[in-house]
Amino acid sequence: MPTYRDEAVILRTHKLGEADRIVTMLSRRNGKIRAVAKGVRRTSSKFGSRLEPFMVADVQMYKGRSLDIVQQADSLGAYGADIAVDYERFTAASAMVETADRLNEAEATVEQYFLLVGGLRSLSRGEHSARSILDSYLLRVMALSGWAPALDHCARCGAPGPHAHFGAQLGGSVCPACAPAGSPRIPPSALALLRALMAGDWPMIDSAPAGDLAAASGTIAAYAQWHLERGIRSLEHITRPATGAPPRTLREGAR
Repeated sequence: MPTYRDEAVILRTHKLGEADRIVTMLSRRNGKIRAVAKGVRRTSSKFGSRLEPFMVADVQMYKGRSLDIVQQADSLGAYGADIAVDYERFTAASAMVETADRLNEAEATVEQYFLLVGGLRSLSRGEHSARSILDSYLLRVMALSGWAPALDHCARCGAPGPHAHFGAQLGGSVCPACAPAGSPRIPPSALALLRALMAGDWPMIDSAPAGDLAAASGTIAAYAQWHLERGIRSLEHITRPATGAPPRTLREGAR
């Protein structure tokens, strides 16, 4: 059986038998991989902790009949511990890996891999608001999958914007003539924030008013879930904390 190595982000795991786990990974060169990690639930396992969600590892595997088999794992990015101690970071990271797992195999490109690694690294370091990192990730991952929202022109007729209406099912902002009755409106400042999130303009993002951040987050969540054709369950547990509020721990978030 051929053996191969790849760098991978651990997306999720679930138990198999008494000591094994099935690990779902987004890899740099081989797209999404599902593999069996034998014996990793035993305390004596040498690399079990390296195959937990949010971790980045250099993994050696060999091809199995239905699932590949993990032979070795070396840590490249131990982001899990720093993410898990903070509620906002944890829920944002959970939404990111869930989104990556929902993407079709054909969309699991090297760009998708680096985007996810960069997002998890930024979350673990607390470089920006966890929700803003998630929002930027969702917009960019949709763009990489061919679903970039129209932000500067009407998604239906191409009329130059900015436009005050936004329809997830229509592909982004739409002009008054194309907007269906009852379609949601988005303030110009929130639309500008969407552009900043897409471009990674962090000085603008970090200084944005709470109202614009909330409007942008709601718009992005609706857009991403529409194109993924089902809800992102982790988004149900995410809230944007009030300005100046200290980050919650996992214990506090569970109350």
